[in-house]
Amino acid sequence: MMNFMPWISIAILIYTGYLLIKRSQTHMTLLLSGLAMLFLAISFGVTNFLPKDVKPSGFVVFDIFDLLRSIGTKQVSGIGFLIMAAGGFAAYVDTIGAAKALVDFCIKPLRRLSQPYLILVLGYLIGTALVIVIPSAAGLAMLLLVALFPILVGVGVSPAAAAAVIGTTACIGFAPAAGTANLAAKTAGVEPVIYLVHYQLPVALCVIASVAIAHYFVQKYYDKKNDDIYSQTQTIEAPEESRAPKWYAIFPILPVILMIIFSKLVYAKIQLNTVSALLLVWVLVVLIELIRFRDAKKVFKEAMQFFKKMGAMFASIVALIICAEFFAAGLKATGVVALLIQSANGLGLGMGGMTTVLTVIVGAVTFLTGSGVGAFSSFAALAPDVAASFGGDPAAIVSPMQIASGIFRAMSPVAGVVIAVAGAVGISPMALVRRTTVPMIVAFVVTMIANWLFFIV
Repeated sequence: MMNFMPWISIAILIYTGYLLIKRSQTHMTLLLSGLAMLFLAISFGVTNFLPKDVKPSGFVVFDIFDLLRSIGTKQVSGIGFLIMAAGGFAAYVDTIGAAKALVDFCIKPLRRLSQPYLILVLGYLIGTALVIVIPSAAGLAMLLLVALFPILVGVGVSPAAAAAVIGTTACIGFAPAAGTANLAAKTAGVEPVIYLVHYQLPVALCVIASVAIAHYFVQKYYDKKNDDIYSQTQTIEAPEESRAPKWYAIFPILPVILMIIFSKLVYAKIQLNTVSALLLVWVLVVLIELIRFRDAKKVFKEAMQFFKKMGAMFASIVALIICAEFFAAGLKATGVVALLIQSANGLGLGMGGMTTVLTVIVGAVTFLTGSGVGAFSSFAALAPDVAASFGGDPAAIVSPMQIASGIFRAMSPVAGVVIAVAGAVGISPMALVRRTTVPMIVAFVVTMIANWLFFIV
């Protein structure tokens, strides 16, 4: 009878996917699916699903909720707090105009060039670099629509081509700012800055270069074809001129600089924690704002954006990670993970093959739901067990999964960033996806090849 349990769980998994595709609320769908699988495991006599540091309550039903409590406590006090702090810091530097100052500083050199598709490629490269400090795909896209879009259209690039580049700038979410990257680092058991330098950058640089080249030819081809159907373009209004001085552009990247300096990469005698770096720079900027404006009421009100965004990040991302890990615990308890590993061994897939399978699953779910965070967080917790079974590095599995969640989001017609950018330039999401699909497929193929060469072979 135990042999039937994983297959029943797979049926629950498939139904969960169906509900997500139908736009069911992601958090509660994953939570209740995990609950169903854990009750299934109990009905088959499985009781050892608690973490090693959690003692059984004596009643197995209570143990399920002890598991949920344990996951929530661990996430909120660990990676969850890091994600919330990163989101809060990003919101604050955006509120005071420092994020816009950084975007303006990076975009300014493009105004001097006159080669349309070279500017297009450089715009993509600049936008991708900005993801390190502006992790929100939609937030960065809105900034680039104001700062970069007029430049690209002004030199002769079509609005659709400019939109395709802007919509794909955040296809790779970098640590330590992006929530998925921080979760990947935690899952792999490394510091976010080490994950960024050792695991993300080698693959990301290959991907970025290939996507830039693909954009050059794909957008040039479609511009010559000139068959995009435009509707009434929404007015992209420039925000009020930033009150922040130009030198404020340093603040969004200062935590990353400090973390790299005070780490094993540069000066190992002093270690600066990610959250500590974010808090340090936040307090520093608040003090500078007080000196500039001498208006404590105004400055403190803006400083509260840090905490307000932390709360929003808990509701949107950290709570999702908690529900997704609970869902993954159900997959483990019912034997689905063990079945996957056995099947991989039986087919001779090995570490590389299993990595490809999990990455494709994350990509497919992202494409169908438009949510990279939901797809990645649902399956990220499986990576350590899979890696352990093959004697491999968890980062080699979790890194392409994390990158794929951003890649497939950029070519999903139901993704928020795709819908927002398409609407802003007056084309349909499907017309935008037509221009992003080839570059993103190239990105996925290069991701898998580079990850294989760097970390698996």
